[in-house]
Amino acid sequence: MDITLIIVLVIALALFFDFTNGFHDTANAMATPIATGALKPKVAVGLAAILNLVGAFLSTEVAKTISGGIIREGDGGVLITPELIFAGLIGAIVWNMLTWLLGLPSSSSHALFGGLIGAALVGFGTGAIDFGVLMSKVILPALLAPLTAGLIAYVATKLAYGVTRRYDGKPDGRSGFRYGQIFSSSLVALAHGTNDAQKTMGVITLALISVNLQAPEEGVQFWVVVVCALAIALGTYVGGWRIIKTLGTGLTDVKPAQGFAAETSTAATILASSHLGFALSTTQVASGSVIGSGLGRRGSTVRWGTAGRIAIGWLLTLPAAAIVGALAALVAHLGTWGVIIDAVVGIGTIVFIFLWSRRDQIGHHNVVSEVAASGEAIAIAPKSEKKVAK
Repeated sequence: MDITLIIVLVIALALFFDFTNGFHDTANAMATPIATGALKPKVAVGLAAILNLVGAFLSTEVAKTISGGIIREGDGGVLITPELIFAGLIGAIVWNMLTWLLGLPSSSSHALFGGLIGAALVGFGTGAIDFGVLMSKVILPALLAPLTAGLIAYVATKLAYGVTRRYDGKPDGRSGFRYGQIFSSSLVALAHGTNDAQKTMGVITLALISVNLQAPEEGVQFWVVVVCALAIALGTYVGGWRIIKTLGTGLTDVKPAQGFAAETSTAATILASSHLGFALSTTQVASGSVIGSGLGRRGSTVRWGTAGRIAIGWLLTLPAAAIVGALAALVAHLGTWGVIIDAVVGIGTIVFIFLWSRRDQIGHHNVVSEVAASGEAIAIAPKSEKKVAK
C-alpha cells in the first residue's frame, strides 16, 4: 500500500480514537459537578471541551513515553510499521466503544496501549516491547494512582465535613462547595488534556517515525498537537453520558463537599503524573477519587457491585484490546487487502455498537441524579430519626 495513503489512514484513525477518548472520559471531570447540580450538563461538557483543548498544549512528556518508550523504534529497536499501528488503533477503538455502550468508565489509555502491544507482538514478537517502560510508566501507575487518589479524596472529604460541621442540619449548609466544584472540575478537565490528548500525539508521532517522516529524537510536531487537541475537545463536547451517569450516580450519591474533594484529588494526581511522563489512566484516578470521597462521608453508601464491574473492566481492558489489536494485525499482514478488511470490519463494528446504543438512549436530559434534581447539599432525615444524613 502507498506510504502516504496508509499514513493518512493511521492519522485519521488516531484522531477518531482521540475523539472517542474525549467522550469516553468526559465523566472524569464533569460527572460529580453534574450529579450535585454545580453545573448544568451541557455547560459542564462545553467547559470541559475548552479546558481539554487548552490542556493539550501544556505538555508533551506523555507523548514521548508512547512515541519513544513502550514500542521500541529507531536505532537498535524495531521499526514498527504503519499497518501495525493501524491495527492497534482498531483494537483500542473497538474496546472504547464497547465499554461506552456498557457505561463502564474503563481506561482509554490502557485500550490504546493494549491495541498497540498486541499488534507489535504479532509483527515482531516480544522484542518489540520495552517491558521496563511498560511496567514503570503504565502498570505501576495503574495500580498506585487510583489508590493514591482515593486516599487523598477520603482525607479531603473527612476534612471538608470536619471544618463545616457547624452547618449540619441546614439543607443548604454546604452549598458553597458547589462553587468550589466549578473550579476543581475545571482543573480536572485541564489536567485530562495534559495527559490523554498526548497519547494520540504519541501514536501519530510513532507513525511518522515508522516511515522516516521524522527522526525518533525529534519532539511532537506542532500541527500534531493542534489536531489532537481539537479532536479530544470535540469528543469531550459530545459528552459520554452513559459513563457520566455511572461515575456520577452509580458509585455513590455525591454531595458538593464530596465532589469538590474527589475532583481536587483527581486533578492533583493527574497533573503530577503528566509532569513525570506517566501515561496514566485518568478514568481509574477519577473512579478511585469518587470511591474515596464516598467512604469519607459518614452515612454515604458506596455501591460495591458497580465498583466491582468497573474493576473488572480495568483488568480486562489491556489484554482485551491487545487481542483485538493482534487479530487486526494478523489480517493487516495480508497487505493492502488486509488493511481494507480491517477498516471495513472496524467501521462495521463501530456502527453496530452505535446503533445498538440507540435502543437505550442516555443524554443530558436524563443523566442528572436525584441529588442534583433536589438541589440540596444535605438531605435532612425525618425528626423522628433524631439524626441528620450528611
